[in-house]
Amino acid sequence: MRIPAQSVCTAIRDDIVAGVYERGGRLTEELLARRYGVSRVPVREALRTLEAEGFVVTRRHAGACVAEPTEREAADLLEIRMLLEPMGAARAAQRRTEAHLKVLRGLVRLGQERSRRGQSEDLRSLGSWFHETLAQASGSPGLITLLTQLRHKIAWMYAVESPARPAESWAEHGAIVDAVARGDAERARALAALHAERATAAHRLRVPRAGEHVRTSQHAVNTVGRQV
Repeated sequence: MRIPAQSVCTAIRDDIVAGVYERGGRLTEELLARRYGVSRVPVREALRTLEAEGFVVTRRHAGACVAEPTEREAADLLEIRMLLEPMGAARAAQRRTEAHLKVLRGLVRLGQERSRRGQSEDLRSLGSWFHETLAQASGSPGLITLLTQLRHKIAWMYAVESPARPAESWAEHGAIVDAVARGDAERARALAALHAERATAAHRLRVPRAGEHVRTSQHAVNTVGRQV
């Protein structure tokens, strides 16, 4: 069975975001194919996609390597997110379905419940799910793609501190959903902009591990048991 290049792309991207491959490290087709249990064809296609997304660069005499984003590039991503997330919330107010609202309200209830009980371990994943669903509710494939790529790249470049007052953060989520449910695009936009601005303060640039900026380094690839 041929493994789709999209599945291979997702697996490599997830490993880059998780820090499995060091920044600047080479990504050879042969080792990647062995790691993910596929041929080199889907790996080659996946690397082209990841290069277009900015996770991979092609260097002369080295081939495909993990990108090494600068601090300015990382800062630009947060600024872009503060522009696009409010736009997505406004579109969601105009285009959301009842199914979107049901999921969003359920996530807000869970987030508020976990916040009250001090169960912070689930809040980050719930927050990611909330923002992914809000983006989906925008009904704009291009905007959804951009926001998804932003989330991946920001997760790669930044560590995010837990909110000091998680209940307030989830109250903001709830207010955004209320505006979306009422179809109030401008209020949804304003609330999402305020939420994104406050959330940005919790982002701290990840400090690369020793050796991560050595462009000729080669990350060891674990070839055991990884299938996609």
